[in-house]
Amino acid sequence: MARSRLTPERESELYAAVLDLLREVGYDALTMDAVAARTHSSKATLYRQWGSKPELVARAMRHNKPVDITEIDTGSLRGDIEAMLAHTDDCQMDKDAALMRGLAHAVHTNPELHRALRELLIEPEMNGLDEVLRRAVRRGEIPADNPALKLVPHMLIGAFIARPLIDDQPVDKAFLSAYFDAVVLPSLGA
Repeated sequence: MARSRLTPERESELYAAVLDLLREVGYDALTMDAVAARTHSSKATLYRQWGSKPELVARAMRHNKPVDITEIDTGSLRGDIEAMLAHTDDCQMDKDAALMRGLAHAVHTNPELHRALRELLIEPEMNGLDEVLRRAVRRGEIPADNPALKLVPHMLIGAFIARPLIDDQPVDKAFLSAYFDAVVLPSLGA
């Protein structure tokens, strides 16, 4: 696919519009027509650039991630976690949570969306988290055979799902920081 025709600024504008529409109407009601209208572009251009709605949505989500967590290396697991949290704010986390809630149902009914999100968003994030954890193992902060190592992504996803359900509160930096201290780090033996 020839993505080179768009300037990075224009691509960012399109992605922002896609995410805004997703938050407003959800995945199922999001149409390429609506994206084209919102961004003053043609549907043909959108299909030429991205091929499909799932691909466009997954790339917009990926573009929304401000930092590659594999590049974070402060010398300690605690420092790496603090650095990851420093790259967001409560408002952005709330927006991201709204996006994920909007996509949660659609992922179960749309295999193409699930594949695109796994490939472009979930796997890179998991790989980044794995790298942060592998470095902690190499530094001796976590035992290499700790079974909780494989469950860190599950713990984090659980936190994002459970907080609004149990506490009727959004996930924010203070909650995540406390969650890492009370749940994630102790389970890793760090």
